[in-house]
Amino acid sequence: MKLTQLSVAALLSLASLGAFAQAKAPEPDYTLSYNVGVVTDYRYRGISQSGKKPALQGGLDFAHKSGFYAGAWGSTIDWIKDDALVFGLNPGATSSGSTSIEIDLYGGYKGSAGSVNYDVGLLQYWYPGNKYANIVAAANANTTEAYGAVTIGPVTAKYSHSLSNTFGFINSKGSSYFDLSATFDLGNGFSLTPHVGYQKIKNSPAASYTDYSLTLGKDFGGGIAGSLAYIDTDNNTYVTSGGKIKSNGALVLGLKYSF
Repeated sequence: MKLTQLSVAALLSLASLGAFAQAKAPEPDYTLSYNVGVVTDYRYRGISQSGKKPALQGGLDFAHKSGFYAGAWGSTIDWIKDDALVFGLNPGATSSGSTSIEIDLYGGYKGSAGSVNYDVGLLQYWYPGNKYANIVAAANANTTEAYGAVTIGPVTAKYSHSLSNTFGFINSKGSSYFDLSATFDLGNGFSLTPHVGYQKIKNSPAASYTDYSLTLGKDFGGGIAGSLAYIDTDNNTYVTSGGKIKSNGALVLGLKYSF
């Protein structure tokens, strides 16, 4: 009788240990992640930021379990110095600044309401040392935007509104960008993302345009992901000093490591 009681007690103890071992670890209060990557051409909203040349990129992200997040991301660029050659400098100005880097600082909140996920926040595009206002008919390149996005299933709609002059366009406060995208899981680590967006530059209708892209992504595991994108716009007025169109169709390869 005692042996049986001991056996039952032992079995219950083992079962309890097994349940404890299988219990999920508590959710951390926050996570901190990093990423580094390279692209054959840094395209933003359809337009080359790196003079149609490769760019190095990297960032870090902080995410709190409450839904609040913040981060920073950077890339090498070429357009600020190049635009000085395209448009010329104001009398007495010597340069548009020596900056060759973009740093994006952002923060916001992500949450959900039923089947709808939402994301609201602020984003600062910072170009350290830029003197873009030295260019004829230009303003400082630094730009601040507020944004809001909703996601239902695979589809995301996002609206961005500038709280400052927009990427060096004078009197362009209040410009906007609306984009619609979807991400489809193809299996085996592959994904397909179609995208279309409209950039409105306030008081500069000739600079406004529609961009679109189709991106094939591949998750290789171990934090490594690759992408192949076709990107194009309906506006060919954006050119480099060498006469290359920065906003025409192009294939862009990318590779990123997240950790």
